[in-house]
Amino acid sequence: MRIRIVDAFTDRPFTGNPAGVLLLDHDTFPEDSRLQSVALEVNHAETAFAHRLPEGGDADWALRWFTPVAEVAMCGHATLATAHVLRTTGAHTGPVRFATLSGVLVATPHEDGSLTLDFPTAPLTPVEVPDGVAEALGAEPLTTFDTGPNTGDLLIEVADEKTVRGLTPDHSALARYSERGIIATARAEDPSQGYDFVSRCFFPNIGIDEDPVTGSAHTALAPYWSERLGRPGLTGLQASPRSGLVRTELRGDRTLLTGHAVTVIEGELLT
Repeated sequence: MRIRIVDAFTDRPFTGNPAGVLLLDHDTFPEDSRLQSVALEVNHAETAFAHRLPEGGDADWALRWFTPVAEVAMCGHATLATAHVLRTTGAHTGPVRFATLSGVLVATPHEDGSLTLDFPTAPLTPVEVPDGVAEALGAEPLTTFDTGPNTGDLLIEVADEKTVRGLTPDHSALARYSERGIIATARAEDPSQGYDFVSRCFFPNIGIDEDPVTGSAHTALAPYWSERLGRPGLTGLQASPRSGLVRTELRGDRTLLTGHAVTVIEGELLT
């Protein structure tokens, strides 16, 4: 079985967010323990497993995502990576519909090589800042929102871009405050640089201290910043050491996420 490592939300190798992608030969998933073992071996933020579905249904491929320690309900960058592999290998042409734990998600390719994901918009609920979260994050929250069941994060705006970039959180302490983790964000200091807001994502509860570029987090960042900046279409920079850009477009209860991807490794899974 072929296994590929794809850098997502970037057009340059060794940046963006790497994901393992396996297109399965059979029309069912192996046992969960097998999928989890492969994801642990790959040891990237997520590994995606997909198999073809019968024609005529609501979706074309079934898709699941695993971190090194757990299955997740939603993952943007590994979905982008899987759609990229389907397109570049010729396994699927045109828009592809994925059956997932978050419903049917559609990825649409474009002539410039980018792909657009159609994801559910996160329902943002304002919450009180939990005691201790400022100390664990290393910055004082300006606003705090719960992002809903698909992601289970806290979205926290901090003072400015410099603060986001300089965060050195206590990951073990952060694990106490949300189901998955913390999204820290701020308005871009200089929008002429090509992005409107910045973010970093810390997910210790699923084995990822810092995720390089998080598509699913942008289903919360898009409505948050679209309301504040007064525009449905924005670009977010996830300012991790690898970094990556996510173009967002808010369409009510759906959010479109657009980015590029590049395959950097291809090999054979031997066992």
